Amino acid sequence: MPTTMTAVVARRYGPPGELRVEDLPVPRPGPGQIQVRVRAASVNPADVWNLSGVMRDLLPLAFPLVPGGDFAGTVTETGAGVTRFAVGEELFGVGFPRTMAEIAGRVSAPPSLSTGSSAEYAVFEADTPALAVRPRELAAEHAATLPTVGLAALAMFRAGGFRAGETVLVVGAAGGVGGVAIPLLAAAGAHVIATALPEDERYVRELGAAEVIDYRSADPVAETLRLHPGGVDALVSLVLPGDRLTEASRVLRPNGRVIRFATPNFAPTELRSDLRDVGFHAFAHAGDLDRLAAAAAEGILPCTISRRYLLKEGPRAYADLAGRHTRGKLVIVMPDSA
Repeated sequence: MPTTMTAVVARRYGPPGELRVEDLPVPRPGPGQIQVRVRAASVNPADVWNLSGVMRDLLPLAFPLVPGGDFAGTVTETGAGVTRFAVGEELFGVGFPRTMAEIAGRVSAPPSLSTGSSAEYAVFEADTPALAVRPRELAAEHAATLPTVGLAALAMFRAGGFRAGETVLVVGAAGGVGGVAIPLLAAAGAHVIATALPEDERYVRELGAAEVIDYRSADPVAETLRLHPGGVDALVSLVLPGDRLTEASRVLRPNGRVIRFATPNFAPTELRSDLRDVGFHAFAHAGDLDRLAAAAAEGILPCTISRRYLLKEGPRAYADLAGRHTRGKLVIVMPDSA
């Protein structure tokens, strides 16, 4: 077992451009913990938000910090009392920085905490539904894209109560959550309308969208009502703030549903009295990751990786997520997996 490892490291709050690749001591597992040799890690917008410091009062970080939560890898060591996983097992899942234990408890119970997945090795709490065994037929890189966005999409799907034959408008379809949400909706028999840029039209159609609206050259609300004069059954918003949701809800027919992240910023400022506001929190129930893995292995959830980075290029992955239009997921691949 080596004593040092390569990792993406933040030394303070700041933009992704301040991230560096450094050598750090390999973290060792304590009681109830496992050490994982990371094979792939995906990046998420929350990683960038947290590093920026904009949420430091609510979600404090301790430095030096290895960013990243989503991963796939191999168990290399177990701490005292661990019986759930064994050395050599292939896992995937998500973990949060230890200073964010409170918010981690809102995503899984017990909370999933980690030393950071953008590194050759990471330590995770073993007893959490936010970790699961990776099936052999599911590639590590694909598995690493699933936890954060997949858990959010499953929560959206449960909250929405979708039925076969319903027409659903998905706003923010080309992002990470859309890459799981659209296939789930399509598999359930929904007629999916997606908003996307022209360069992403083929991608969202391959995910399962039946119609695509170019939100750059057309008003999505007016275009949806032109295509469906009677309105649609549900509006799934993955990106719109509350003040824009009120206008977007005009696409809904009577008794329609607005499905959105259950946070104050995403709550519509006003809704017609005949509409329902359905909020959802991403939360890992027992078996959720197994369900996502099975759907991915069966081809229901396609691999949505748009760009891959070597570990030494890890800071650029975070910079690209923050500064470039991103379709699907960005993944950091570790040296022995490249």
